[in-house]
Amino acid sequence: MIAPIDVTKNVFEAFGAHDVDTIVKWLHPDIRIEFYGPNIIPYAGNYNGLEKARGFFETVLSSVDIHQFDPEDYICEGDKVVVTGHLRLTALSTGKLIESDFVHVITVADEKWLLFRDFMNTFEAVSAFSA
Repeated sequence: MIAPIDVTKNVFEAFGAHDVDTIVKWLHPDIRIEFYGPNIIPYAGNYNGLEKARGFFETVLSSVDIHQFDPEDYICEGDKVVVTGHLRLTALSTGKLIESDFVHVITVADEKWLLFRDFMNTFEAVSAFSA
């Protein structure tokens, strides 16, 4: 049995490698992604199911250049994993920097991500994606 924290670390490793196929392998068929923020952020919104989740990760990885994505703390209790960290990205459409702390709240079921919620300083992302 793979622990929820290890499932999460596997997804983050694949994300850092820009490997969407591997990310999707770690997602539950009923995955729900909630990324909060206005539509100017290309990947903001709610995504349900594997196809939409794949689109989310593809959009993120094609919208930003990742300079830093550092998970700092993993807090795991049962099927829940909370990850805090820091990121520094460039919005490719504008060349502007996004720098923020983040919190990811993840629920794991059947050794796969069932729910992924992203919290960050959306003001930074909005500013970076604004022309």
